Amino acid sequence: MRNTILRAALPALVILAAVPALAQPAAAQAVGAAPTYQQPPQPIAQILDSKPNPLASLSPDRRTLLLQDRSSLPRIAELAEPMLRLAGYRFNPQNNGPANSRVTWLTGLSFQTVEGAAARPVAGLPANARLTSVSWAPNGKAVAFLLNTPTGLELWTADVASAQARRLTGPSVNAVAGSGYSWLPDASGLLVQAVPAGRRAAPDVTRPPVGPTVEETGGRAAPVRTYQDLLSDAGDEALFEHYFTSQLTVVPLNGRARTIGQPGVFLNASVSPDGRYILQTRVKKPYSYVVPASLFPADVIITDLNGREAHRVADLPLRDNVPTPFDAVAPGPRSAQWRADADATLVWVEAQDGGDPRNAAEVRDRVFILPAPFNDRPRTLVDLKERYAGVQWGRDDTAIVNSRWFNTRHETRTLVDPSNPGVGRVLVDRNYQDRYNDPGSVVLEPNARGRSTIRFTADGSKVFVEGDGATRQGEYPFLDTLDLKTGATERVWRSAQGEYETVVGILDDAGRKLITYRESRTDPANLRLRDLDGGVTQLTQFPDPAPQLADVKSQLITYTRDDGVQLSGTLYLPAGYDKDRDGPLPLVMWAYPAEFTDAAVAGQVVDTENRFVRPTGISHLFLLTQGYAVLDDPTMPIIGKDGAEPNDTYIEQLSASAKAAVDAVVALGVADRDRIAVGGHSYGAFMTANLLAHTDLFKTGIARSGAYNRTLTPFGFQAEQRSYWEATETYTEMSPFTYANKVNEPILLIHGGADDNSGTFPVQSERFYAALKGNGATVRYVVLPLEAHGYRARESVGHTQWEMVTWLDRYLKPKATAAAQ
Repeated sequence: MRNTILRAALPALVILAAVPALAQPAAAQAVGAAPTYQQPPQPIAQILDSKPNPLASLSPDRRTLLLQDRSSLPRIAELAEPMLRLAGYRFNPQNNGPANSRVTWLTGLSFQTVEGAAARPVAGLPANARLTSVSWAPNGKAVAFLLNTPTGLELWTADVASAQARRLTGPSVNAVAGSGYSWLPDASGLLVQAVPAGRRAAPDVTRPPVGPTVEETGGRAAPVRTYQDLLSDAGDEALFEHYFTSQLTVVPLNGRARTIGQPGVFLNASVSPDGRYILQTRVKKPYSYVVPASLFPADVIITDLNGREAHRVADLPLRDNVPTPFDAVAPGPRSAQWRADADATLVWVEAQDGGDPRNAAEVRDRVFILPAPFNDRPRTLVDLKERYAGVQWGRDDTAIVNSRWFNTRHETRTLVDPSNPGVGRVLVDRNYQDRYNDPGSVVLEPNARGRSTIRFTADGSKVFVEGDGATRQGEYPFLDTLDLKTGATERVWRSAQGEYETVVGILDDAGRKLITYRESRTDPANLRLRDLDGGVTQLTQFPDPAPQLADVKSQLITYTRDDGVQLSGTLYLPAGYDKDRDGPLPLVMWAYPAEFTDAAVAGQVVDTENRFVRPTGISHLFLLTQGYAVLDDPTMPIIGKDGAEPNDTYIEQLSASAKAAVDAVVALGVADRDRIAVGGHSYGAFMTANLLAHTDLFKTGIARSGAYNRTLTPFGFQAEQRSYWEATETYTEMSPFTYANKVNEPILLIHGGADDNSGTFPVQSERFYAALKGNGATVRYVVLPLEAHGYRARESVGHTQWEMVTWLDRYLKPKATAAAQ
């Protein structure tokens, strides 16, 4: 039983190798000893241990900045704290909160006015406090947050005026399924999902089983994608019900808390904008062993604040038979939510094609609205020809409904009038992968009740729009106004040449005073107060977190694939490198393929010359400190033209893109064709293994947390919608496992022992290693204990960097250099 042992001992690092042992540092362990974590060379270790810059958040009233101090990389002992993996969730049963593999703890808070006064640290916090889930009050006068204790999560607030923190509850917040709380609209208190009073000890799941685990189907087709951390037996079911059962409780800022209704397994609980109702999703039995909790049977209901049911939105069955195409959804009501700009209006969506995109239908989705007291017939807000993808609320006569269709990568944004529902006018009709022609999105900001709504100009005739501003020369974010009647736009501001500056908040009605984040190639991101009619006030002075990399050189390079598709990548060269003096370097190409339906869109080139780039964590850019050149994110487009499936020619297109990239860096004179490595993480690891199996372009490869046998993800993966039985040949040919006997270059496999990503189970690397070893390949396989899909512990991150450097030194550096190590 997977969840019987709650507390993980600190396990040994697992390293398997079908190669002679790599060169060890001076303090190598004794022969036969269990592998231990290794430190990367300097300055990598020094950068990893540096303090990260704070996070910043603007208050809803746009008067105050909240600066949030972050902890450095956690130690492996923190990841070894108890963790349960149930129904698609990972959480810590000791504190009823998120697992340490999924949370970055905050260590302190400060308030600063937007005029630029000195930051005021929040007082009253315990020593060595660990905080998470920070949220502004709707009126901007306080923030709430959870504080970790040995026995649970406490709810605290910090007052802006006094910069003083105080505790509102004991260690009773249940945050296993989310943040565990939300503000009431009038900021008088908070709605909390609390551990029920008198909850008994967790069920004992260590006893011997009384029988087998049995699943049975009666011929009903129920394909499901590859999910992680599912329930697996009766013991898991008992643990799920125990830990996910909460008591809804109103906790006022001043006064006694009171419970609402009966305890239940709540996945969502949202107070209406007028504070009179609660929209709830309550999971119920029977639970499933094949889908996560979000697809379990559930009641979606509305109650008042005394717990009395006011309206039943839906009685949802188990949804384990949703078709596998990406545009498929479950039949019946979904995406139930409150209208942000109204007192208490329920909004939800229902598919009109049975939820299956393979069914012909003129209308795919219908959006409904129903105001309190929920006694009338629902009205149709708008019919959509694509799948609903969200809505931005503005006012009585203005909302924008978004829809998308994956097969064509198409999106539509439709302007609707909620006061006269039923029809809409198309504002945007485009390929959502087209970066050059992205018009941006309407600016949203919290209203007086804390709900995100559209920001209008002072006279209400236009809305503000912000976008990335992607061009061949780089991304230059902009702020526009959009006339909703004519569709005309007017430029308010755009980031200056050579800078990357984004809007954080608009301070005045005219949009002339802005809070922005500004960075450049040499300047780290910092907050500014920008007066478009005056000057600029620097609000923060965050330092360069890795000044050791300040002199690294970078340039965008462009080149063309044999079929004419335009490709590009960012070439990084070590500090002090001179091509004429030093000659070609060993180079690492680190990539991640992407699928497209339009070759012109796939070939769009966007420079990054105006961005401040510094590596963190397990980034491959740290290799620049060790004498390697890096071609970062060389585009690897897999294009399906005229309705063709992109993956049917995956190997051919991938190989052609890689060849073009290699030819380009060799032609520049910065890379030695015989000393080029390829690497990637997740789908990039899958790419790496395929390139080693099908080409001889690379000397070696590094594949981290990948999937290599697509028969283990038989109902789709990445952008592949077909099942294994619908596209057997494609699944087989795309699986590097099939061609393990053709991998004749050394490969380093690294995988998190607790990978939580859909499809990249650790067994993928385990079996690929066995296949490679069995066929005589040169391979090293490293399992990082307790790590998920991305690695977080300082020991794991440092060891990953050490593995990559040591491996590349062995296979890319001159033999004389390797022998001297």
